[in-house]
Amino acid sequence: MMQTIFAQATARGKAGVAIIRVSGPEARAIGEVLCGSVPTAGSHALRAVWGEGGTTLDQALVLWFEGPNSFTGEDVLELHLHGSVAVIRAVEARIAATGLAREAEAGEFTKRALLNDRLDLAQVEGLGDLIEAETEAQREQAQRVFTGALSEKMAHLRELGIRAAALLTATIDFADEEVPVDVLPEVRDLLTEAMVELEQEIVGSHVAERVRDGFEVAILGAPNAGKSTLINTLAGREIAITSDIAGTTRDVLEVRLDIAGLPVTVLDTAGLRDSEDAIEVIGVSRAVERALAADLRVLLKTDDFELPTALEQNIDLVYGAKADLTGNGGISGLTGEGVDQFVADVARILSERVSKVRTAISSRQRQGMQRALVAFGHAISSVETEIAAEHVQDGLHALDSVIGHVDVEAILGEIFSRFCIGK
Repeated sequence: MMQTIFAQATARGKAGVAIIRVSGPEARAIGEVLCGSVPTAGSHALRAVWGEGGTTLDQALVLWFEGPNSFTGEDVLELHLHGSVAVIRAVEARIAATGLAREAEAGEFTKRALLNDRLDLAQVEGLGDLIEAETEAQREQAQRVFTGALSEKMAHLRELGIRAAALLTATIDFADEEVPVDVLPEVRDLLTEAMVELEQEIVGSHVAERVRDGFEVAILGAPNAGKSTLINTLAGREIAITSDIAGTTRDVLEVRLDIAGLPVTVLDTAGLRDSEDAIEVIGVSRAVERALAADLRVLLKTDDFELPTALEQNIDLVYGAKADLTGNGGISGLTGEGVDQFVADVARILSERVSKVRTAISSRQRQGMQRALVAFGHAISSVETEIAAEHVQDGLHALDSVIGHVDVEAILGEIFSRFCIGK
């Protein structure tokens, strides 16, 4: 039997309300010690929380959930308290003093939900991303996985694989008898359907990682093309030094923005030109390197400017620089001309890429699907041999790994390391 654990489930620090969660077989006993009694299952009540000697520590809204109908699948007590640091410390000390529970480790409540089949591994990853979500796109993406969309997709693909495996097994079991129907075309169709869906998920997972971690947009151009002024305007504050002196920006500067609900880091890069200044040469080299690695490259174009060869085929958007001086209808960070169009263009292009996102969101999930894709491909190639069924089983095993039905212990540490105490 697992030991009872407790922790603050809300963020640390002063707040209007704080929640302390207790989970495990002694949760009811702890509630009775602190509050005299606990509400009936699935309900709540206002209770005084007592310290040793009968002193009142706080008035709490007390919630009681009987396992398995709780987040962890165990008996769970929640104390909704006033969120002062002193109250939280006093109540936590009182729980610890009962000797009935220990403080939870990072992510331990969610880990117990996984072990008690309240969540699968993909849902756990979705929950982790949901906790960290800062933009609407991140929230929507994480919510899909947390509510089981990826689990449903893997179940569908598994059904296709199981049907194919059953047909292949039938051909082996009745190899010496006359089989009335040639099942191999159906096997190929089933596995091909699964492979097409896997390929879509794999492509989408790369974009999903960018939604989670943020897209990068590099602003490029000659020295004094207005790049730093533009990034200051986008940020709404002075991020970069602006000057009439060419070559002021020597390193790559970054500003994090929310554009159309997407997390976007805009990069202000060094002006691109030949120079004999060793420091400026390094800055230009870094600018080209970061631009090539970025998701989107924006050129602020000036007369007689030539792009470095490495970037010639890699520019996504082009605007005339310093529209306030040239009247070229381009963009000016100083006056704001063209800035709204710039934001709209970036949003449009990145939103088109995000449309490729399916349900998979992590490299771990992608690797499992890639293994399944390879295994199903081998099965199709060898469909007329007995080994085809083994390849299908390998594919099914890989699909199971995506939602954590196998090989769980090897990856739990990595996943739960991102969780906070109390979750």
